[in-house]
Amino acid sequence: MERNIGRGGHLVERVQKQTLSLDIRTRSFTKVVFDTIKIGIVKSNLIAMFAGLCMALYVEQLSIFDQIGPILFALIGSSLVIGSAGVFNNLYDRDIDAIMERTRTRPTVTGQVGTKSGLIIGFSTAFLGTIVLYLASPLAAVFGFLGLFFYVFPYTMWTKRRTIYNTEVGSLSGAMPPLIGWAAISDDITHPAALAIFLMMLIWQMPHFYAIAIRRMEEYRAANIPMLPVVKGIHRTYVQMNAYLVALLVSSVLFWSLHPIIALTNAALSLWWIVLSVSGYRRKPENKWANSMFGFSLLHITVLMLGIIGYSLIVPLFH
Repeated sequence: MERNIGRGGHLVERVQKQTLSLDIRTRSFTKVVFDTIKIGIVKSNLIAMFAGLCMALYVEQLSIFDQIGPILFALIGSSLVIGSAGVFNNLYDRDIDAIMERTRTRPTVTGQVGTKSGLIIGFSTAFLGTIVLYLASPLAAVFGFLGLFFYVFPYTMWTKRRTIYNTEVGSLSGAMPPLIGWAAISDDITHPAALAIFLMMLIWQMPHFYAIAIRRMEEYRAANIPMLPVVKGIHRTYVQMNAYLVALLVSSVLFWSLHPIIALTNAALSLWWIVLSVSGYRRKPENKWANSMFGFSLLHITVLMLGIIGYSLIVPLFH
């Protein structure tokens, strides 16, 4: 009897070990996939896409329940297209990613994802993503393709290693997700609300990525990437950052067409950011100042995007 129990115990232990091993392999595979497509960037861009989509629902006075099809197509298609851009970027930047601490463990650097596998993933997700976005609307597919194109060619392959204006070029791609969401619902891309969220995303990226560039300046210098603080110094970056923050403040006017509350929210956050920049630069070490600027950039975009989504979806329920 005890012998049988012992055998049963060994069997259970063996099954548990096999299950644990499978779980580890599954998690490892999932992490490889997520790191290859840059899942963090996919998630953040999906929020921006959904904000643009919700704005269009509000402006066009459409119910979210009547637009489930386009919404699902926009979410799935955007995820695939944004993920494909991450794959192509990882493949092209393997040499410099191997130098930088925060990127040296990417699957395309370690060899977990080879060139052939990466290209297959990149092209297949780009193709499928564009088709799915087309099902949402042809205009959404156009913006999805433009976002992918700008990120891979003008940014990754052309300007990233050649000019201090690589951030400005890359921001064109980063500003496309809200237009994808808007276009999935409405074809009126000249509406002030659509221009507002596009310009806000375009401008917001500069102080956000300048802060990252200062925090990682030595890594960028080692990889020979001409980020603004590396080439022109931190003071020039500070001045240029403040210029963009003023532009971000001015862009609030366009949100007035959506609602004054949204416009005032962006204005208040932008003004707070400017004050934080000027006061922090004077009294904090440069790295701590850059950390605070980076942290506030995340607060700004999170509060504004959630505010847009919440207002656009909740207010119509009371009409």
